[in-house]
Amino acid sequence: MTLVGASPVVDALTAEVVDYAGLFPPAALDMATAVRRYAAYLASDERALLGRFVVPVARLEEFEHELEAATRALHTEPRTDIGARTWRLAALAGDDPLADSRRIAAFNAAQRAVRGGHALIDTVETRAARTDDVVTAAALAHGGQVVFVEVPSTGELDPLLPAVARYGLGAKVRTGGVTPDAIPPAASVARFLVAASCAHVPCKATAGLHHAFRGRYPLTYATDSPQAIMHGFVNVLLAAALVHGGGQEREAVMLLDEMDPSAFEFDATEVRWRQHRIAAAQLRVARAEFIRSFGSCSFDEPVETLRARQLL
Repeated sequence: MTLVGASPVVDALTAEVVDYAGLFPPAALDMATAVRRYAAYLASDERALLGRFVVPVARLEEFEHELEAATRALHTEPRTDIGARTWRLAALAGDDPLADSRRIAAFNAAQRAVRGGHALIDTVETRAARTDDVVTAAALAHGGQVVFVEVPSTGELDPLLPAVARYGLGAKVRTGGVTPDAIPPAASVARFLVAASCAHVPCKATAGLHHAFRGRYPLTYATDSPQAIMHGFVNVLLAAALVHGGGQEREAVMLLDEMDPSAFEFDATEVRWRQHRIAAAQLRVARAEFIRSFGSCSFDEPVETLRARQLL
């Protein structure tokens, strides 16, 4: 699936890139609203950008209830094919991975048996501060799900990432939040990307990536929200592709720190930033093998910021 009006480079960069986390701050939507919005995004012209629906394991029963309601509503609309499409979920595990693993297995089995697999959990996310946590996280992969382990963005990555690689897991980095201190410096994000690439670990980012390019933005949707310099998801994705292609950490830091959108030039075959050129083929490989997606509580904002730069 490709984006309406997008170039092959933009397609390669953004295909299924936004894991929709509308349940989480700053959006913090109720389940019914988040499910309805995800259903609407599946029917939109920009649905090629849409990745998984992010839901805590502890709220799966609530999700099932709202999914059934949304499915019934969708079948009354002209686009009934959207209601038939399997929803892919990223489930956030809690403090008891073994219990969560059983709950995930039960959810998938029930979906396959009763609803023909209308929604399936194929990704699980958890956290790790120590190597013991990584070992525990490996239990979540027993159902065949891809497991992403969030590691501290400013902490020691060795031996955490080698342990993540040893168990065949992925790594996750937090790139923002609702307060300025939650936003890691570019050097920390670049260090994570380099370490993950060296460990041959697929990765994803989460939080604070509502905007395509780095800049000063409000941190929440409140009228009196504080502002801060936030990472841009285009910066993060391109820095990951640069590192995956053999680029240096210092170059990734500079790319992540870039605040001039005009420094990025897109055409049908490549994107250019300063003296660097990243071809569409390189982006596709980086997305498939390395930087899988990013979580965002908004889908509209990433789309709107790409459209504002005439990339859609």
